[in-house]
Amino acid sequence: MSSLTTEQIQQALPTLQKWSLKDDKRIERKYVFKEFLQAISFVNEIAQLSEEMNHHPFITIQYKIVLVSLTSWSAKGLTQTDFEMAAEFEKIFSRMTSHF
Repeated sequence: MSSLTTEQIQQALPTLQKWSLKDDKRIERKYVFKEFLQAISFVNEIAQLSEEMNHHPFITIQYKIVLVSLTSWSAKGLTQTDFEMAAEFEKIFSRMTSHF
């Protein structure tokens, strides 16, 4: 798995509107929930998906805020898998919060 070029990253990033590029090697997003347990449920779902895909994010939980960061250590930067995972996380978040 090879890392994406700067141009490829700049093309892919707009597809993930609330994600931002950090240090040119990772993408990051802050998710805000109405309730603590909803945040924990989200973390459990993305953890399960991450385990299935064998691609694990950095996750920080701060009460009702979940900070997720993705990178590919083996590629020493961002890969297509990072952007695919972020898109899947967005689907999970949208499904979980659609009724609010």
